[in-house]
Amino acid sequence: MSDDAEQERRVAEVVRKTAVLQLPGMDRVEIQREQHYGDGGTFDLYVAASARPAPTVLFVYGFPDPRFAAGLRQMGAYTSWGRLLAASGMNAVAYSYREPVSDLAALLAHLRQNSGALGIDAARLGIWSASGNVPTALHLLMTQPPDTFRAAALLYGYMLDVPEAAQQFGIGVPARGRNIDDLPRAVPLLVVRAGNDQTPMLNVSLDAFVSAALARDLPLTLINQPGAPHSFDLFDDSDASRAMIRRVLTFLGERLATSPSSTK
Repeated sequence: MSDDAEQERRVAEVVRKTAVLQLPGMDRVEIQREQHYGDGGTFDLYVAASARPAPTVLFVYGFPDPRFAAGLRQMGAYTSWGRLLAASGMNAVAYSYREPVSDLAALLAHLRQNSGALGIDAARLGIWSASGNVPTALHLLMTQPPDTFRAAALLYGYMLDVPEAAQQFGIGVPARGRNIDDLPRAVPLLVVRAGNDQTPMLNVSLDAFVSAALARDLPLTLINQPGAPHSFDLFDDSDASRAMIRRVLTFLGERLATSPSSTK
């Protein structure tokens, strides 16, 4: 197999991978596809298995490359996590974009302005972001009013200090030049660390963020998954990975005031 063919095979495998946890009702989740926002943007709304309006979790993406912008929301990671969140009583929003920062702001404005029609409780919004997308999620927290979000789950991600080694991945770093003091002090953060993450300098970035957040006494929950690889929720089919996914769902559910029993 040629190098190009092997690379294509690996990319296809990543695109197909879904979360290793299944919850009752996931296969019956209603998905309102191709909803429109802003200037030509679209999003999919995974409808919560609960009374409406429901708390809502926004997936946040941060890769400027157009190849990612169009297709991230269709990856198995997001389709499965969208169903997991909906089955746990929370709406989930996955979207396409052209420019990560401005389109994300336009999407958020659309969700808030049309919350009634969409069945969204605009007072109970959360963030889910992972890997190279996390710097954009942090920028969103820094640039929105401090009461916009009730919680953010940040999984195995580069944080504020994105090293040069990560630039090869095309990661957007909109918060460059900002620091931990720019984060809202009242928003609970869940940071999930993969103990055996081999992504270049990722855990160095994550560990520095955690140290700074603790030094400033921010509402931070850190969970280290010992020995876990990057994207373990997709690639490590183990009881430990499934337990971690449940902990993320419970964190968001509790902070957004859904019943923790829905994630058991």
